[in-house]
Amino acid sequence: MANVKTEDEIILFEREMKEFWTKLKSVYGTEQISQTLALRDSCKESIKVLSEKWSKKLKEGDLMIDKIQEYRNEILQQSQRVSENQERLTEIKSNVNQEEEQKKGLTDSIQELKEELMKKKEIISSKNKATKERVERLCKSKVLFEERLGLEIRRIHNEQLQFVFRHIDHKDPDKPYVFTLSINEQGDYEVTSCTPPLDCIAEFQLKVRETNNFSAFVANIRKAFTALSYK
Repeated sequence: MANVKTEDEIILFEREMKEFWTKLKSVYGTEQISQTLALRDSCKESIKVLSEKWSKKLKEGDLMIDKIQEYRNEILQQSQRVSENQERLTEIKSNVNQEEEQKKGLTDSIQELKEELMKKKEIISSKNKATKERVERLCKSKVLFEERLGLEIRRIHNEQLQFVFRHIDHKDPDKPYVFTLSINEQGDYEVTSCTPPLDCIAEFQLKVRETNNFSAFVANIRKAFTALSYK
């Protein structure tokens, strides 16, 4: 029964539509209906064109948004790299400053060493000069010592002077009595050897350092050698 009723309703709807269409044709006419249909189709076409146009615009907008996001990501990455480079640059500057300070400290130390070395060179040069002057004075006294004390003075290695006494032993006048003298780093007289050995040589050495009376020093050594020759 339900199916029969539904079919009757459909048939009735179709009949009403036909009657509406017939009345519409009689009222407006075929030409007006054709114009209305054409206008409808034109509207549909315009809507389709606009729809396609806006769809294209939307796609372009999406692409633009993607491009902008890509640019933002790239800018963010560049900013991170700039920040990292800035930190690295700061670290490099700090290292350079430390190296400059170390370099300055090293330069100051080198300068101090140079100044200290120059002072030592001046001291050594002054001592060497004083030593040479003393040796020269001793050499100038050579003739006097040879004539009065029977002494021969020889200059040997390392700026040392060798004093050779003869005519001391009356049994053997040519027998040599020898001592060797140098000037040490402190600028003092120092006896480096004595043949035959004398027990009093240290005492004579200390006295000549105190008095700087070199003639008396040589004369005392000769007297000591003479006294030794009678034992």
